[in-house]
Amino acid sequence: MLLPIGDVPRPKTTPYVNWLLIGINIAVFMVVTLPLSAARPDLNDPALLEYLNLLGARGDWPAQLVYDHISAYDLVVFKYGFRPAVFSLVSMFSAMFLHAGWMHLAGNMLFLWIYGDNVEHRLGHVGYLIAYLGAGLIATLFFGMFVPNSNVPMLGASGAISGVLGFYFLWFPRNRIKVFVFLFPLIMTTLLIPSRIVLGVYLLLDNILPFMTTSAEGGGVAYGAHIGGFFAGLGIALAIDRLPRLLRMKGTTPKVSRKRANLVDAVTDIVRSIDNNDLARAATRFSQLDSRIRRGQLSTSNILAIGEYLLTNGATEEALTVFRRLIAERPGDKGMDRAYLGAGRALLDKPRGETSAWHYFLAAIDLAQSPEVAADARRYLQVIEKEK
Repeated sequence: MLLPIGDVPRPKTTPYVNWLLIGINIAVFMVVTLPLSAARPDLNDPALLEYLNLLGARGDWPAQLVYDHISAYDLVVFKYGFRPAVFSLVSMFSAMFLHAGWMHLAGNMLFLWIYGDNVEHRLGHVGYLIAYLGAGLIATLFFGMFVPNSNVPMLGASGAISGVLGFYFLWFPRNRIKVFVFLFPLIMTTLLIPSRIVLGVYLLLDNILPFMTTSAEGGGVAYGAHIGGFFAGLGIALAIDRLPRLLRMKGTTPKVSRKRANLVDAVTDIVRSIDNNDLARAATRFSQLDSRIRRGQLSTSNILAIGEYLLTNGATEEALTVFRRLIAERPGDKGMDRAYLGAGRALLDKPRGETSAWHYFLAAIDLAQSPEVAADARRYLQVIEKEK
């Protein structure tokens, strides 16, 4: 058995919304699930007849036999769990806070406790709540696409939590997950495993493969919701990272006259501007390169010079976009140590950016081509540690 039990590093902020979500899920289970699971259904409940018709009279078992084996909580799940055949926006939300049993609840809350605080630290309290609920809705819709006529209720927080895992996968690649390894009597230990390996196993082995080899409803496990939630988290995280900065750069960049743009190729103009120490113009022209191919015509050193100029002059959002693009487009270049260092410095000026900056500084140390870069990265790591 391999069980995640924690992660490092943990953020310095208090994850109030994550605690609130955990508390609500536990409270619903204690107040609703447990007592109603031991209670008989109300004979006057209108949902009872519908439930019996769907699962009893129209199935292989007689309605009386079905009735003898259901509880009041089964009717709550039938009404407030999400049934794709009876689309309801209310049930899409309510289903996120219902669980089938102790193990279902414990597994979900463990994952939310491990991964949620870092994501809340990055998004802020309100942003995290919106992202959590949004990912949960997308996960539910994705699940419903594959079983549109199903009356079997889907319930649980795992779709929304899978969205949190998608955020974590993109934003915290250098975090390490504490995994308890229990192979009695041979092995009982705890290992620190890179987060993307742990989450990759969760996505591929625990969800995609079973989803492809079982029925769409997953034999009691909503694999489709897990997959949809995970990719929803990835997509939202990418949008948060890229779209606002791209729009901001385009909106604030001074326009070069059409005549000038036609006379001088942008790449040539950038190189000449850097050679003439006119980095302001070089940065302006670089922001207008709208394709990876055109940016690829510039040397890594020129792009680093532009990013460091923007960083020095307080344009941290634009600098961060430059460094991140460089990292994404040229992962094997020797100048990546300076790109990671620059991205980390830019993130330090952002609210709740310290955790992400920590990862960039570690990468800068790993890739350092000079003692100076490694020393600078370690100095910034010490600053972050002192602030904690």
